[in-house]
Amino acid sequence: MSDRITCPECEGHRGQQVGSLFLACQFCGGQGSVGGGNEPAERGDTPPPPLPPAWEHRVWSDPWIAATLGCRLCLGSRRVTHIDEEAGTLVSVPCRCVDKQDAT
Repeated sequence: MSDRITCPECEGHRGQQVGSLFLACQFCGGQGSVGGGNEPAERGDTPPPPLPPAWEHRVWSDPWIAATLGCRLCLGSRRVTHIDEEAGTLVSVPCRCVDKQDAT
């Protein structure tokens, strides 16, 4: 264990504010500092493997779910949203399923 220091990733802010959404820092776990009992290097051997993307989830093998929701990326909303970290905003763009529907 080491002495507590300000988190080098979030600089003690505990995360990032995007509009009304607060995203906790993944390095310090939203504590704002590391060291002592909150030491990332001592949390475990290796992190668990990443989960598959949502559009590859096994729920899509159910024909009712696939037919009801339609697109696996936007879940029928026809828009996809992501976080633009440089601008500090949420960016929403039309889903690629919109082009396919317009073509038919």
